[in-house]
Amino acid sequence: MPNLKDIKRRIGSVQKTQQITSAMRMVAAAKLRRAEAAIRAARPYAERMKRTLGELAAAGGDAEHPLLEKRDSVKKLELVVITSDRGLAGAFNSASLKAAEAVITARSREVDELVITSIGRKANEHMKRRQPDSLREAIEIGAGWVEYEWAAAIGRELADRYESGEVDEVVLVYNEFVSVMTQTPVTVQLLPFAPEAENIDAEALPYEFEPNAEKLLTTLVPRAIEVEIFRATLENQAGEHAARMTAMESATRNTKDLIESLTLEYNRARQAAITKELVEIVSGAQALE
Repeated sequence: MPNLKDIKRRIGSVQKTQQITSAMRMVAAAKLRRAEAAIRAARPYAERMKRTLGELAAAGGDAEHPLLEKRDSVKKLELVVITSDRGLAGAFNSASLKAAEAVITARSREVDELVITSIGRKANEHMKRRQPDSLREAIEIGAGWVEYEWAAAIGRELADRYESGEVDEVVLVYNEFVSVMTQTPVTVQLLPFAPEAENIDAEALPYEFEPNAEKLLTTLVPRAIEVEIFRATLENQAGEHAARMTAMESATRNTKDLIESLTLEYNRARQAAITKELVEIVSGAQALE
């Protein structure tokens, strides 16, 4: 028979865990509102930036930019993997890491060299353990919110490496925030940058570009790279808080079920102990008669 004191100690321990998970759920929910507002505000700008570059490329004809030029052969590939710094978010980080491993497995056969830039402590730890020889740079996000200048600095470094010919292609892996319940790993080609140019008729555009297309590309393409990194980190940030809120809500629910189960076990053990004492009292009384 389980010891009543042990069961009561376990119930107290689970109750403390429940308080922690419940508090973490509320904190994640509060952060999610801010993170969701940030990504919903950033998406239209990023999408319009791509569309504008597509229109510019269509209207500019032969206008070129080094960050738009596709290399004849890809000898050196850089993989940028984004995760969170913290865990306790269910399968959020493992999903993007699995997607990154899939890219590594598939592309390692095609290129001479693959280098990795990891953003987020979980990606850093994973790559240091699994791909130490390929890891070029490990960047932590930190406790604060993702800032544009921080993301833009990463984008500029990647653009410089591509423009100088140090790498021939840059691929980005991150979790896209779809909803509170859904965060989807996404793998996209960051460089060479591919503007959204489908279904664009240059002659039908209701405006003209000033100054010429080449000068505009010089300004807009690097900015588009920065915006893509910023958007990816914002998507990842919102997804992290959503995943953590969901995970902590599930954990709180599980602790509630466990407390109910332990309470039932405690009551049964207590009832058995009382019954045993009554039997002993009755047996003792009968023996005295």
